[in-house]
Amino acid sequence: MKLTVFGATGGIGQEIVRQGLESGHQVTAVVRDPARLTVTGAGLEVFRADLRDPEALRPAVAGRDAVLSGLGARSRKDAGVAARLTRSVLAAMEAEGVRRLLVVSAGPVGPDPEGAAFVDRAMRGLISGLLKDVYADLKEMEDELARSATDWTVVRPPRLQNKPVTGSYRTAVGGFPLKGRFIARADVAHAMLAMIDDAGTVKQGVGVAY
Repeated sequence: MKLTVFGATGGIGQEIVRQGLESGHQVTAVVRDPARLTVTGAGLEVFRADLRDPEALRPAVAGRDAVLSGLGARSRKDAGVAARLTRSVLAAMEAEGVRRLLVVSAGPVGPDPEGAAFVDRAMRGLISGLLKDVYADLKEMEDELARSATDWTVVRPPRLQNKPVTGSYRTAVGGFPLKGRFIARADVAHAMLAMIDDAGTVKQGVGVAY
């Protein structure tokens, strides 16, 4: 497949690029600073662009089978970037008639798992309060997706770790895996790539966790 990856220099984005290339896909990595992209390989195109300009992004998404995004705030001071830059991606995709889009959000933005223990609900509430600006940004991003004409999927991980791919994660369409507290960035990327052709995830939030 022909894939475009936004947020390609981030932890999840670089994993999407790396795993996509390893699976034989043609991958376009959209970056502001090519020097920050450490992944290389046959089938990789590095596309430098201002992510705030939808017109500049149109060539990066034209003719692609799917777009995957790891865009998001790296800290509280970056809150707002996810919704703002995702609007640009959506505008470029809609202008080019590209429909399939998978984006990273966060577990606390979605519903509590059915049957969740008090401690898990309390921790989600605490984290949501501490990072309320970041999660408000992600909620706004999800609302933008819901209003779009794209076939979107929102992937909602819990606390992220730097570990290799295990493939042992659980997914919950429309919810969140019970007692799911951690997941590796590599496994989030693995899950996103696996969902590209999964019609059951279209226009859904999907919780992913161990």
